[in-house]
Amino acid sequence: MKIKQDFPHRVREIENQWIVLADGTRLAARIWLPEGAIGTPDEGAIGTPDEGAIGTPDEGAIGTPDEGAIGTPDEGAIGTPDENAEAAPVPAILEYLPYRKRDGTAVRDELTHPWLAGHGYACVRVDMRGNGESDGLMEDEYAPQEQADALEVIDWIAAQPWCDGNLGMMGISWGGFNSLQLAALRPEPLKAIITLCSTDDRYADDIHYKGGNMLLENLGWAATMLSFSAAVPDPALVGERWRELWKQRLDNMPLLAEPWLRHQQRDAYWQHGSICERYADIEAAVYMISGWADSYVNTIPRMMEHLSCPKKALLGPWMHKYPHFAIPDPAIGFLQEALRWWDYWLKGIDTGIMDEPPCTFYLQDGVPPAPKYLERPGRWVQTRAWPAPAEEIAWQPLTLGDAGLVPQGRLSEDRAIASPLTAGALQGEYIPLWFGADFPPDQRRDDGLALTFDSAPYAEGLDLLGQPRLRASLSSTERCGQLHVRLCDVAPSGESALISYATLNLSLRDDPATLTPPVPGERMEIDLALDLIGYRLPPGHRLRLALSSASFPLVWSPPRRADLTLEAGTPTLSLPICQAPYVPMPFEPPESAPPCRIETLRPGHPRRTLSEDVGSGEVTVTVEDDMGDIRFEDHGLRVEQKAREVYVSHPSDATRTRADIEWTYRAGRESGESRFGVEVVSRYHLHCDETTFYLSAEQIAHEGETLVSEKRWAREIPRRAI
Repeated sequence: MKIKQDFPHRVREIENQWIVLADGTRLAARIWLPEGAIGTPDEGAIGTPDEGAIGTPDEGAIGTPDEGAIGTPDEGAIGTPDENAEAAPVPAILEYLPYRKRDGTAVRDELTHPWLAGHGYACVRVDMRGNGESDGLMEDEYAPQEQADALEVIDWIAAQPWCDGNLGMMGISWGGFNSLQLAALRPEPLKAIITLCSTDDRYADDIHYKGGNMLLENLGWAATMLSFSAAVPDPALVGERWRELWKQRLDNMPLLAEPWLRHQQRDAYWQHGSICERYADIEAAVYMISGWADSYVNTIPRMMEHLSCPKKALLGPWMHKYPHFAIPDPAIGFLQEALRWWDYWLKGIDTGIMDEPPCTFYLQDGVPPAPKYLERPGRWVQTRAWPAPAEEIAWQPLTLGDAGLVPQGRLSEDRAIASPLTAGALQGEYIPLWFGADFPPDQRRDDGLALTFDSAPYAEGLDLLGQPRLRASLSSTERCGQLHVRLCDVAPSGESALISYATLNLSLRDDPATLTPPVPGERMEIDLALDLIGYRLPPGHRLRLALSSASFPLVWSPPRRADLTLEAGTPTLSLPICQAPYVPMPFEPPESAPPCRIETLRPGHPRRTLSEDVGSGEVTVTVEDDMGDIRFEDHGLRVEQKAREVYVSHPSDATRTRADIEWTYRAGRESGESRFGVEVVSRYHLHCDETTFYLSAEQIAHEGETLVSEKRWAREIPRRAI
């Protein structure tokens, strides 16, 4: 990635700016402003703290003097002075998150926001209520209070003398979600958004449920947020209030896994914040972006089909990261593409971005399966719409027949799908996030635990783009059951690489809001779309469709082991064949602003391991997300974070399924007036019987050797749908 030092505008940073809400809550913002914007004198350019440091009014702060604003002198300014620049307000771009601007997203923030500010935008990164240095308490993800606060923040930004009243929102994951949610509320200043790795349907396509089955990520992310939300406000920014703010958060920490586990069907809880409830509410222009290595891909075809606002879509090879620094490569010039988008919608400059085909996809080449890829070769294609016209995407039906996966055939006899509950250990991480061994490796072990259908070799290969679809008739041995479907690329050597998959809770097979348990032995009609995929099957390779009745630890086991029967007839897999022509690389090479200055005291070391107890048959998947120990050189904050997740299943006894997660967070500063040190250990545990989930958690916080907080929870939650 090219690091840029010089920009059309020199950039001034305000490290901490308080935004006071109507109820008196102060939200903490970090702001980058282009030189020449009204109210941005040169004295606060990026460098070392200026006279407006903590505790003293900063005359260069935004709007009115801010007693907590931190400015920086001219010596370290990004870019060169623009002597011909006239003072004028500029459009603003908001990123609004719970992940702590001070350290949580600081590395990516410094790559991104100064670059955009250097091209003439005010960039505002706000920590939402109860996080970072912001006051108050966070109730839940995407809560009404979060959205109400954001509306106030938008109005505050639009009223500043350096803003011309036009706003965009940008964000990945949580920030991508709330960009969509705020756009649906239609605040007048918000003209356009860029939403990355997000969804229009919180039940169908977030980290909670998939196909009506509960994802283990439901507990995993609850544990992550239990730790993240316990992060300490930096005393260097909030002063002696930090202990009071921190203690208040710890004492009122929400147990997020509880509501997420109680709402097992698609009800009003999940409908809130799901823009699919009324797509017409969004009028702002929407640029939606994701990657094939991420979990948020299916939202893009739905939004492209149903949104009536101006819209554009991009899917590359990436994991859950911004595309200018994500893996696998090729990374792209995301910031240059974002600039074209913002210039068009916020400045009225015709950059040509809306004259181009609305959908751009990267078709990944089939390569040998591996737990991590640094690069995925492939080709780019573009379509004129989504759903794409028939000349760009054609559908090919294949029968799951006696001879395998064939163009025309028949299954003459019923076939058993009788997987142990330990099947699925090689599925890989639901959301590859921490740069570990999270991608799905060779699938042959799981293929052996499934009912499989292979095609003949494709002599010339095959390009796929879309959502493969399975239509079949099944029955279950129990009043419950899961169907897990994987589409794999089988090389002549026998290696099996996962292309796409789907999972389905048979009790919610027709409607995720309506519980319809299977009647043992009774026929059920299944119509199931696999995840969206763009893939180039190499010449000489086969396709394999693998059907299993479990997938752990992707999803929690059913109440009882339920074997399935694929009934005789013509079960059909429909494949989306891409016929759109390849196009040259449509993006510039990646660029960024200078990176954050960090000292690595201990490097991170993520690991993923599998073990099997031969005597009991139990399989254990252990995920260690060690993010290392780092110090931010500009302000001295030291942060260490690591997690250990342990998931256990038994081949036949569903009541032995269990999960244990522990996070350790340490932070502090070793010198100076704001010296401090804290540690928080957070734990979650979940196990079950046929009727009940048993959820427990604890959080223990210390300042030095002093116990600050010790909190424990225990909940019993009925199993109604899962």
